[in-house]
Order: sequence, then structure tokens, then C-alpha cells
Amino acid sequence: MELLKLATEWAKAEVFSTRFFIFFAILFLIASIGFWQLGKTDLAKAYIIPTLVAGLLLMTIGLGLFFTNKSRITQFENAFKADASAFFQSEIERSESTMKEYTVVFKIIPVLIIIATLLILFIHTPTWRAISIITIAMLIVILLVDGTAHARIEAYHKALELVDIKK
Repeated sequence: MELLKLATEWAKAEVFSTRFFIFFAILFLIASIGFWQLGKTDLAKAYIIPTLVAGLLLMTIGLGLFFTNKSRITQFENAFKADASAFFQSEIERSESTMKEYTVVFKIIPVLIIIATLLILFIHTPTWRAISIITIAMLIVILLVDGTAHARIEAYHKALELVDIKK
């Protein structure tokens, strides 16, 4: 039962964490509406589409992860009851592959931030400035949320390795 409790707690923490994607998505969408309604300068008007796109992307990520992790909670219980040792092995493998994915994310996102920063420095049109700034903001949000998720999956994996499956 310790294994099931551990997996369920991890999934519940992930469900809570994905709400931050949704929260930031709403902020980006509100900002887009604000730029649309109040933007007077070319730069302010240039922010409308990038903030809308960033908001929609973050909303998609947030809702996708929310529903995926929400359904995992019941799937964990069913898989554990069906075969605890197979469930244990699948969770070890899943947590290892997820940690490898985060390693790639934490290498690619900083490179994308650097590219967006260089675009700000070298391209002076309002549209590209807005795209670059909103891209940086969105990627920082992703790094913040994924950073905590990465720490959580590492802790979960270490805790899995300590679980005695025979109990």
C-alpha cells in the first residue's frame, strides 16, 4: 500500500502543479485582451497575437497535463490492485524516462531564451520584439513549473527505489 500511496501523492501534486500553467495562461490571455483594448502604440499592438498564442499554448499544456494526471490517480489504484510488482516496475521506468525528458527540456529552453534575446538585440521591429519578449516570458513560466515538477519526479523516483514491494 505504501507504493500506491506514494504514486497517488505524486499524481495529486502534479495535478496541483499543472494549475499554475492554467493560471499563467489566463494571465497571458488577459494581457492579450488588455493590449487589444488599450494598446495605442505599435509595440503594444504587436503584443496582442504573441500573448494570445502564449496563453493558448500554456492553457493547452496545463489542461492536457491536468487531465492526464487526474486520470492517473484512478489508473494507479487499478494497476496496483491488478499486479503490484508490474505497477512498481512500470513506475520506475516511467519516472526514469520522464527525468531524461526533463534533461532535454532544461537544455533546449535556455537555448530558445538566448535566441529570443538575440532577436530583441538585432531585430528592431515591434512584432519581433513582442514575439521575443513573450516567448521569453512563456519559457520562463515553463521552466518555473517544470523545475518543480522535475524535483518532484526525482524525489518520487528515489522514494520508489526505497519501497519494499513485498509489503
